[in-house]
Amino acid sequence: MPDDLVELGRVVDAYGLRGWVKIQPHAAGSAALLNARSWWLRRPVAPIKAGQAELPPAWQVKVIKSRSQGSTIVGNLAGVLDRDQALALRGCTVWVSRASFPAPEDDEYYWVDLIGCTIYGEEDGNSVLLGVVADVMDNGVHAVLRVARQTLDEHGAAAPVLDTKGRQVELLVPFVAAHVHTVDLANRRLDSNWPPDF
Repeated sequence: MPDDLVELGRVVDAYGLRGWVKIQPHAAGSAALLNARSWWLRRPVAPIKAGQAELPPAWQVKVIKSRSQGSTIVGNLAGVLDRDQALALRGCTVWVSRASFPAPEDDEYYWVDLIGCTIYGEEDGNSVLLGVVADVMDNGVHAVLRVARQTLDEHGAAAPVLDTKGRQVELLVPFVAAHVHTVDLANRRLDSNWPPDF
């Protein structure tokens, strides 16, 4: 199993009678899912019913054909020949190797590449550490970075910012050009004008 697998969707149903599956992608468009010729399927929980063979926790399937169908993606998978076999895959998550993602356009980024980047904000005209991107979400209008707050200690090392209960403070930063003006994936750094105490 590749170590760079990224979860891109979930099998929600069968599509038609010839073994096609219907995928609900986690992101609109989902070019990475549509372009991949191989998917990895994983059962979140592997229930075993009487007479049902246990499936491995994750397994690779060849994608014969896939296409958009409204807000979903439908796919024809090798070895899935009828509706019953397709229905048996409901609930499986769909994973694709990051190495097989198509190259993004200029000023476009895969969310998975932003997670783990250090983000800097601005205070009194100076660059200041905000923290590390822990997740990326979509609020329906644009992407939002969920940042695990950090500050520099007296030795210049990054240290978590904790609340009164000892939990790490989080900050939400809109991932739009008006606020995040530099994305340097090679150095895992984002620069923004977002204040640290917003």
